[in-house]
Amino acid sequence: MPTSPLSGYPQLRLHIDGEWIEAGHRPVHQVINPATGEVLGDLPLADEADLSRALVATERGFNRWRRSSPEERSAVLTKAASLLRERAGEIARNATREQGKTFAEAQMEVSGCAGLFDFYAAEAKRIYGRVLVRPAGQRSLVVKEPVGPVAAFAPWNFPIHNPGRKLGAPLAAGCSVILKPAEEAPASAIAVVQALLDAGLPSGVCQLVFGVPDVVSRALLASPLIRKVSFTGSTTVGKHLMRLAADTMKRTTMELGGHAPVIIFEDCNLDRTVETLAVAKFRNAGQVCVSPTRFYIHESIHDRFVAAYADRIGSITIGNGLDESVAMGPMANVRRPQAIEEMIGDAINCGGRLIGGGSRLDGQGFFFQPTLLANVPMNARVMNEEPFGPVVATSPFSTFDDVVAQANRLPFGLAGYAFTEKLRTANLIGDALEVGMVGINTTSLAAADAPFQGVKESGHGSEDGPEGLAACLVTKTIHQS
Repeated sequence: MPTSPLSGYPQLRLHIDGEWIEAGHRPVHQVINPATGEVLGDLPLADEADLSRALVATERGFNRWRRSSPEERSAVLTKAASLLRERAGEIARNATREQGKTFAEAQMEVSGCAGLFDFYAAEAKRIYGRVLVRPAGQRSLVVKEPVGPVAAFAPWNFPIHNPGRKLGAPLAAGCSVILKPAEEAPASAIAVVQALLDAGLPSGVCQLVFGVPDVVSRALLASPLIRKVSFTGSTTVGKHLMRLAADTMKRTTMELGGHAPVIIFEDCNLDRTVETLAVAKFRNAGQVCVSPTRFYIHESIHDRFVAAYADRIGSITIGNGLDESVAMGPMANVRRPQAIEEMIGDAINCGGRLIGGGSRLDGQGFFFQPTLLANVPMNARVMNEEPFGPVVATSPFSTFDDVVAQANRLPFGLAGYAFTEKLRTANLIGDALEVGMVGINTTSLAAADAPFQGVKESGHGSEDGPEGLAACLVTKTIHQS
């Protein structure tokens, strides 16, 4: 991949119909290093002609790829996974520079993306139909076919793994894809697409475009050529895309916003719970859709937990993610620190107590302190709106029924967590939480073989697992006599 002679950062380009396209006459978006404020590169933004060309190419690519054998699809995904692992250091370094997360987290992300490709390489060979029982001389077959060209939109918070999620299952199913990643972190997505192309993905099967989000989404979703939309992002934008998709009855997979409740029962292993939640909450500076956020803590241990948690997060080192001693990098863009500051101020005005953090850090980057707010009232914004940042808000509870009501009161239902040493309590809370994913004594929810999804206004449909592949297939029944 060509790099800038000044910074070593990759040259940023579009990929359409087998061609890497430079800026030329196109408008550009400046990519900023959130740790330093430096400009890393200029990203070309697709114009109307580019998007029209991408649509034509993706139809042609689909007609080619849908007829490919499962073995061919599997081989491409397997080889791409291998290439990602070979290039992991360079890919992770660029992801840290453009998105801010620590280098160790970025390396884990490369590994996760490669694991997804490996999983779907195997799943490509397991697309089964069935034969129905009929009288002699008759046949009724149920077959699975690729849904068609997919328009996929990936956010900036996991700039390697999210593109992998958008590409792995559709390609395994035999679909073509137009991928529009986030403009904040483009080099990561470019590296994922490059690995697929180097692995032998045919021309036209995958297009990579960047641009003004509303312009790109309207152009792609207005086309009858696109048969499925896959989006990860906010609930507001997801609803907008669903309205656009409804005009041509496109299938949708929506992984939308969350506001994960954490229920900490009086019998939890307090030390382990504090450590688990400190690591999970401030991963990627809290910019994670399943980040634990609303901490409901039994009243008998609330103050002890808050004191222990404050001590633990006070030791978190903040800085440039390329520094091995750093545990939390900057927020991804200039907008986020201001939004977090406003939310913290609102919580304090509503009666919450600021225990630790609460401020930006001086310097050129977009750094914010790990923040702990205690005894936050339910009317505070942070208890009702996803902060998407390094902020924890606590509230004490007394009974199981009360805390379940609080956990389920919001319209979101992506992830929820509980910490308890009692098996019966674990069973009951796992059943009671209205979310797509539950972690009990763990915050690890993503796995290649497990569906990743939300309920209520956190979306519908699944990514990852066999369910992610099924979301890219349609069912056809063939009757013969």
